[in-house]
Amino acid sequence: MVSENVATETTNGLREYELVIIVSPQLSEEAFEGTVDKYNRFITGKGGIVGDTQRWGKRKLAYPIKHFGEGNYVLFKFRMKPAASRDLESSLRISEEIMRHLLVKIED
Repeated sequence: MVSENVATETTNGLREYELVIIVSPQLSEEAFEGTVDKYNRFITGKGGIVGDTQRWGKRKLAYPIKHFGEGNYVLFKFRMKPAASRDLESSLRISEEIMRHLLVKIED
């Protein structure tokens, strides 16, 4: 009976999001994995639940960003409180290794 209450409380108030980030191709493999782990920890640290993290790998960009023609793409699917999503976007904007990001709220 207690576990049912815990399950409803953790999903209550959380919205579903998808986040795509383009990470600088200059980073080493270890630094790239560190960046992915950093945002996984950020989401879970704010009370979110990461459902899936897909590393799409290095892909060619449609146009140069910060003088780079390619970037490492990562897709995160997660649930988080709306207030915490603002903190996530602020962190993504000031991050030097993130060239672009797109955070999308999934409608039910």
